[in-house]
Amino acid sequence: MKETILIIDDETNIRLSLAGILEDEGFVTRGAASGEAGLEAVRKEQPELVFLDIWMPGIDGMETLKRLKESHPFLPVIMMSGHGTIETAVKATKMGAYDFIEKPLSLEKILVTVANALAMSRLREENRTLRTLVVQDHVMVGDSPVMKSLREQLLLIASSDVPVLITGESGTGKELAARLIHLNSPRRANSFVELNCAGVPDELIESELFGHEKGAFPGATARKKGKLDQAEGGTLLLDRIETLPLKTQAKLLQFLRERSFERVGGVHRQEAELRVVAAAIRPLEHEIQEGRFLEELYYLLNVVSLAVPPLRKRQEDVGPLAQYFAALYSRKEGKECKQLSPEVTAKLLEYDWPGNVRELKNIVERLVIMTPGGIIGVEQLPLFLRNGGVAPAPVSSAPVPLKVARECFEREYITRTLEECGWDVSRAALLLEVERSGLFRRIKGYGIEVAAPENL
Repeated sequence: MKETILIIDDETNIRLSLAGILEDEGFVTRGAASGEAGLEAVRKEQPELVFLDIWMPGIDGMETLKRLKESHPFLPVIMMSGHGTIETAVKATKMGAYDFIEKPLSLEKILVTVANALAMSRLREENRTLRTLVVQDHVMVGDSPVMKSLREQLLLIASSDVPVLITGESGTGKELAARLIHLNSPRRANSFVELNCAGVPDELIESELFGHEKGAFPGATARKKGKLDQAEGGTLLLDRIETLPLKTQAKLLQFLRERSFERVGGVHRQEAELRVVAAAIRPLEHEIQEGRFLEELYYLLNVVSLAVPPLRKRQEDVGPLAQYFAALYSRKEGKECKQLSPEVTAKLLEYDWPGNVRELKNIVERLVIMTPGGIIGVEQLPLFLRNGGVAPAPVSSAPVPLKVARECFEREYITRTLEECGWDVSRAALLLEVERSGLFRRIKGYGIEVAAPENL
């Protein structure tokens, strides 16, 4: 589809000559002889780009620009003038104009400016679309009383700017709650940054959080910005805050008090303006009693607290959640939205979901991938769900070395995945996100008897 460019200028010759240049390049043009006529033309049919003269009878170009930006803030506008000054150009840019070009118009300048303005406009539209998809992908599903209450609390918390402490079991959706606080806050246009404190070695956690200067430690060959820098103006989620080393806790406490910090190896304090949200699996009160968490930091983080309930406490949400995930992953796979049969939903309700929402999401994702038709039936469910929601029993209840326990779990997990995939090693490797050859070596190493050898 050809892009439309509106030319607002009181000089007929300018409109005609500029239109000729643009139409030769494949654009559709429309013209308006005054600011009023231009505003009316935009109201009737919004163009992709506007050329706007500054000096015109009636409302001039600057006033026309102001009104255009009020009604269509993302519409790119290129200002034109035969009597332009630097001051006028700066003022127009501050008011939202994309660029300012002088008359007589240069053909090369016109074409380059148009190409750049339209490219920027397309990029903005893509960003807006991506932001919409991000919001769609971060929905707190469920109409149980506890979830209705949680959503109400989230909206109240989002409007403030105080630190928040989110607690709940693993997989309940603490990170989602933090994102929703950010997306509904005045900071939503800025970054949401996450740091999993349990996923970073103690010796590197300060560098991840505060950043470091060149030469701060062996391997620090350049300055690195930390999460505090990256979250400037936005929100920082410190997940698994209970695992943060005491030394780093003390530095975080100082930052929350003073809103400034030093990078590792630095001597100058850096300011950072952001909101801190912390999440914990273990009760911080217990960590304080055990001497593993600073009491003062707890009180600074716990200005507002939020508890995310486990899925077993809101079983009525399992069905809607499962269907939401089915629609989400169908869209991501580029497939028609798959539906869960009533029998599947009934089986899902029989299980107590020890892995919470994360476990449900992972299972539904597998079901979407592995179901060829539009309806997900009981036959596609993992064996333990088909057997009444009874989770696989632990391999052994007796204490064993960690390495042995890990190997036992991996063997059973691989076997269960192969069963779900009809003993198709290629499909199992896809779900497990490992190379087929690597999975084959594990099968041989663990002595797993494959029911369909020809699939190997």
